[in-house]
Amino acid sequence: MYRQAESGPLKGMNPRVTLIAMVVVVGALIYGAFFTERLAAGLAAARAFTGPFLEWYYVLLVAFLLLFMIWLGTGRYKNVRLGGDFEQPEFTFFSWVSMLFAAGTGVGILFWAVAQPILQFQGNPFISEGMGPDAARVAMRLTYFHWGLNGWAIFSFVALVLAYFAYRWHLPLTIRSALQPLLGERYLGRWGDLVDSLAVFGTVFGIATTLGLGVQQMNAGLQSLFGLAPSLMMQLLVTFIIMSIATVSVVSGVKRGVRLLSEANFWLSLAVVACLLLVGPTQYLIAITIESAGDYIQHLMSMTFHTNATRDDGWQAEWTVFFWGWWLAWSPFVGMFIARVSRGRTFREFVMGVLLVPTVITIVWIGLFGGTALYHELFGQGGIIAAVEEDIAMALFATIEAMGLGVIGQGLSLALVVLIATYLITSANAGTLVINTILAGGDPEPPTAHRILWGAVLGLLTAVLLVAGGLETLQAAVIMAAIPFSVVVMLMVWGLLRALHRERFAARTGERAEAPREPWADLDDAGSTPSPVSDDELHKG
Repeated sequence: MYRQAESGPLKGMNPRVTLIAMVVVVGALIYGAFFTERLAAGLAAARAFTGPFLEWYYVLLVAFLLLFMIWLGTGRYKNVRLGGDFEQPEFTFFSWVSMLFAAGTGVGILFWAVAQPILQFQGNPFISEGMGPDAARVAMRLTYFHWGLNGWAIFSFVALVLAYFAYRWHLPLTIRSALQPLLGERYLGRWGDLVDSLAVFGTVFGIATTLGLGVQQMNAGLQSLFGLAPSLMMQLLVTFIIMSIATVSVVSGVKRGVRLLSEANFWLSLAVVACLLLVGPTQYLIAITIESAGDYIQHLMSMTFHTNATRDDGWQAEWTVFFWGWWLAWSPFVGMFIARVSRGRTFREFVMGVLLVPTVITIVWIGLFGGTALYHELFGQGGIIAAVEEDIAMALFATIEAMGLGVIGQGLSLALVVLIATYLITSANAGTLVINTILAGGDPEPPTAHRILWGAVLGLLTAVLLVAGGLETLQAAVIMAAIPFSVVVMLMVWGLLRALHRERFAARTGERAEAPREPWADLDDAGSTPSPVSDDELHKG
């Protein structure tokens, strides 16, 4: 039985995992608050030291996960269900896809949908000269790559493992459950505690990084709308307001309010996309999205295994290593969300849905927003590159301003600010709940006091990372936090394979056959081929 405290301040929680997590995270908070410059310098040094190793390690791990997920969805285990043999999906396909859409978009894609294409447009290892039409196509391809199938292979793997052991093996909905086939009942002991602790660390720093990026971008939106200049104090104020609302929401447990907010995000996102497509350079947006998507598919494998081995320009560490670290750090959080809504799906349904649906949505979103920015740089007045160089968080709103839409543009900017705010709130809300669910051993309703506590911790950690140096420090923190969890991911692969050997859906392992006889040995004395032997006779023999 999973060990939980029965009384005291840690009642309902795993005391060992909770104390380890609190000591490490609070220690980082105190150190960052009083030794801010040292924290920034230490993270930068750690990132530089591990960079050469991670440039091939993360690439190899993510490439394996992509191929592994494709095999799970199309190979011998494709009909295994995330639940009982005859269990039907808990949600309809439309509802499930809608929730995958909610998981597939968020603050990160809002931040990078314009910023990354513009930065890659200026130069990257795959072009000889930047700022031209070919550079625009490659810039879009690279952005799709960092937000497409490879990243979703990480999320889908963690989600599938959580759902498989929770709904088919009836184990706690925590990361440690994947170790049960390896450790037996010992997975409830210290090794399981260590795995859950590493999952919490990755989740905390991954969410803090995303909140930090979103807060910076929201500050840029407020400047665009109301002339409020970006400043650290403004970002800290936005962080406080967002985390206060999120904490109240997660404490109240009013699922209806969260559901309505998510549905509003969905429809508002569709409205923004439709407006951008109608009032923007429609023909170019459709054309560049299709062309760059085809370019992405054509170069997927070469990009997947690209390590930048022949260049020493820092591109791989700055982009691919950061994004793969970010996806890994976020995987316990998003994985648990996807697992909760995927009960009853077969491996085939799950893999095809979770890999393809969010990737298609992401390509459309980046194609429209990134394509609009590139169009104005290639054929319009430009100015977006200059805005990004001054403040990367301004990329999205600089694009809206470049369109020259007047009142419509202000309405779009306001809608985007609202989207950022609501995505920040829902991310912080869900993240706080997931952290506490892991600490409580899979209990979906963890103690209220700990929800408040971890909501405050997330807000404070975001503030400390913003004070310590903004984007660079946020990136370094999430890369470092993902390294130990990447080891957990490899253990999860091992545990899942061990568990799948017990599945009767799998084809039986073949038995070694005798060496075949010469062709003429099968002929009888009359020179004819003997009649076939039935299966029953064969087994009797």
